[in-house]
Amino acid sequence: MRTFLGKAAALSGIFAVGPAFAQDEGYERDPAAGWDHLWHEIIVDITVIGVIFSLAAIYMVWKYRAKNENEVGKGPKLTPAAALAWALIPASIFMADDFFLSAKGWTLWNDYRRIPDEAKEIRVTAYQWYWEFDYGDEIVSEELVVPKGQPIVLRMTSEDVLHSLYIPEFRVKEDVMPGRVTYVWFNPKETGEYVHTCTEYCGTAHAEMYTTVRVLEQDEYDEWFNQIKEEANANSLPNNTQS
Repeated sequence: MRTFLGKAAALSGIFAVGPAFAQDEGYERDPAAGWDHLWHEIIVDITVIGVIFSLAAIYMVWKYRAKNENEVGKGPKLTPAAALAWALIPASIFMADDFFLSAKGWTLWNDYRRIPDEAKEIRVTAYQWYWEFDYGDEIVSEELVVPKGQPIVLRMTSEDVLHSLYIPEFRVKEDVMPGRVTYVWFNPKETGEYVHTCTEYCGTAHAEMYTTVRVLEQDEYDEWFNQIKEEANANSLPNNTQS
């Protein structure tokens, strides 16, 4: 009950403190952390509600059970004021709780929509059945490689049908459509390899439309980028033939 009352009190100032969620929790720089935090709050919230209702149900089943087979149950008589209080007070508490979580969810959504100024842009094109990543300078790869600690924004479109980009590690998912540019951004804070896949059925080879996201240290990323740039330049040169 104290949890609910605290959330109800917080609701009165939600519009004043809402933007602070992103700043205090670091969500604006890393929305994945905000997603995890909000999901944890929701799980705790529904667990508390479930426990309260379960205990109340068990108590009422025991207290108001029939003492004998001839007993007929009847509801308690309430005054109009008591009946109104029993209806409005619990409803207000639960609505305040819902509004509190909804406000935090809206704040998190806005963080997902606000791209940091320092974000590195990579253009993504979806095909049946592979991804193509354009890093600029005519550098194109079928693997997503990014530097650690650098916010990344993916500008995405499709050349054929509807796809959906999903990187579970970074809590990002967005539809990729022909004739339209959509975007997501994330902040890779740890090096490693992560799964990147399509979650919209896009044809017979949909299950094969996955690749990896490699997060490298900045110097390793620069080395990788320079290497594929040299390879691209070498491949673009005309073949020398002897006359």
